Amino acid sequence: MIKVNLLPTRKKKKQKPVPTFLIYTILLTIVTGLVIAYLAYFYSSRLSDREAKVRENDRKIAELKEKIKAVEDFERLNKTFQQRKDIIEELGRNKSMPVKILDEISAQLPVGVWLTAMDVKGSDINLGCTAFSNTDVVNYVNNLKNSKLFTEVYLQESIQSKTKEASVYTFRLTFKVKS
Repeated sequence: MIKVNLLPTRKKKKQKPVPTFLIYTILLTIVTGLVIAYLAYFYSSRLSDREAKVRENDRKIAELKEKIKAVEDFERLNKTFQQRKDIIEELGRNKSMPVKILDEISAQLPVGVWLTAMDVKGSDINLGCTAFSNTDVVNYVNNLKNSKLFTEVYLQESIQSKTKEASVYTFRLTFKVKS
């Protein structure tokens, strides 16, 4: 016996194959997305490493600046101490010079002349003196000019004045100590 099915049968449609360009496009998009994700991760990690390195270098720079400041302070103190040492050594070498100057000034002082003021600035000396006569003034100036210790002896002024009993000459001298 033969059976006939009058009901329409559904035929299964054959699925069309997915176009290859679509497959390649999807694969290319996935690969590109993965490459971009990897590059973003790679460069962000490099950026964070460099930022960490910059912070470390800034910290080292701050430490080195403190050390440089300490060295500069030490050099400044060392320079100050060296200057003080040089001054002390100079004073030690020249400690006998004021004694020699005073000794020479008093040795050249003739009778009838006395000192009233003395000012020493470096090698320059200013004297204020009083004498009984103008001859005594001239003798003292000549004595200082003939001295081996003094140079450039100059009589600045000589003023005659009267006191209660006699007239006196007040005069000022400038000269230099030979080096």
